[in-house]
Amino acid sequence: MLKKFVKTSIILFILINFLLSSHLIYADDISFHEEENIDINQIIETNAQENNLPNINSRSAVVIDRNSSKILFGKEENSIRKMASTTKIMTCLLTIENCNLTDIVEISKKSASTGGSRLGLKTGDKISVNDLLYGLMLCSGNDTAVALAEYISGSVENFSILMNNKAKKLGLVNTNFETPHGLDSANHYTTAYELALLANYALNNETFLKIVGTKTYIVNINGNQKQISNSNELLGNLQGVYGVKTGFTNGANRCLVTACKRDNLDIICVVLGADTKNFRTKDSIKLIEYSFQTFIPVNIQELLDKKFEEYKNNSLSNLKIIKGKTKNYSVKISPLKNGIIPIEKNLAKDINFSIDYNLTFNAPIDNNTIIGNIKIFAGTQQISSTDILFDCTIDKKDFSDYFIDFFKYYKNINFNINTNQKTSYKASFSIYLIKHFLLCSQLHLLLLQLFLHQHLEFPYQILLLKPLLILLYLENQLLNHL
Repeated sequence: MLKKFVKTSIILFILINFLLSSHLIYADDISFHEEENIDINQIIETNAQENNLPNINSRSAVVIDRNSSKILFGKEENSIRKMASTTKIMTCLLTIENCNLTDIVEISKKSASTGGSRLGLKTGDKISVNDLLYGLMLCSGNDTAVALAEYISGSVENFSILMNNKAKKLGLVNTNFETPHGLDSANHYTTAYELALLANYALNNETFLKIVGTKTYIVNINGNQKQISNSNELLGNLQGVYGVKTGFTNGANRCLVTACKRDNLDIICVVLGADTKNFRTKDSIKLIEYSFQTFIPVNIQELLDKKFEEYKNNSLSNLKIIKGKTKNYSVKISPLKNGIIPIEKNLAKDINFSIDYNLTFNAPIDNNTIIGNIKIFAGTQQISSTDILFDCTIDKKDFSDYFIDFFKYYKNINFNINTNQKTSYKASFSIYLIKHFLLCSQLHLLLLQLFLHQHLEFPYQILLLKPLLILLYLENQLLNHL
């Protein structure tokens, strides 16, 4: 009786586990509850003219401009979410950076037994790193992800350390990796915005760009050919799309990272947590079409340079340099971090500037000393700013400079009275007295500057007292005759 009960219990246990496992869904598997076949052309046609702020199903989403990283659309873009197989963007990038693509990898038992979406590798199979990368990014092979992690770092755990170090280097503070494939894990997460930044960085690598833009590819496993197709439903179907990666787990739901370029606008769209593949596709198309319908890239740097020339010839032409060896100076502006910025089309012709700067500066002045700043607006919204800087070095006057000025003023003052001018002797004499009074006053001021100069030591100050007193006396006498 007991043996019969034990046998029945074991059979029931196996049956229950089989039934449960048949409902387990791994990265990029077909959902048990969802019809995966979608009419991509109908979805594109329905959402092709999206120019209103989109209403989307995805829990989190973002669209960024690749050139400036400016957010064009955001929905919970900084909320932490599971990322499923979009994880493989990092796995692919690190493999390219750390491996010779022609190397041959022998597949381990752990790699071959990894569940979910697979390239179909078996223990002992031999395949190149290059073909593993295509299997990773096109058919989202979890087996290839483990194979690459083991080949590079010896284990999945060590590879995760490499992934997190790279994330830290890229400034991804709300991203953490535990696996190379993205199967659900408690501490494996990112945000839509940081995933967009990661994709943007990865797309700068030509090998990565080529792989994610490939629609179909033939891999060689043990010398046998196998054709694989890209799981990205938008690639080759929606205008301008050139990558990047799909993803799905029970915890993450449907995810899609898409790169798309039309004319001079290049964007990355990320949707995380869509309920179905149909919603994932619709949401991505809506956001992409909205971005291209709403925004236009504007060369802000070119407009700023033109405006700055006006400022140089007007506002910035009369700066006062106190105690400088020269009154001549040159100015410049810091180049904008992002010279071309997407602007809403209805604001693109309403770019305006405001300037704020100091008028007076004390020497010495170093090169690149900040004079002020220029703010740039699209309508009333500030979109950028830059600093105005000195493009020169101005030294402070020293004791010898004041002596040179003293003799320069003495030499340049014209003591001659214009004899051709018809005037009375009394008027001529008055002009003579006025000119000499002005001379004495200027010499007086120069000597006073010397007297008060901070680098002039005490004995020399005493020596200047006598000429100062003489000049005061002369000024007084001249005033008495005027």
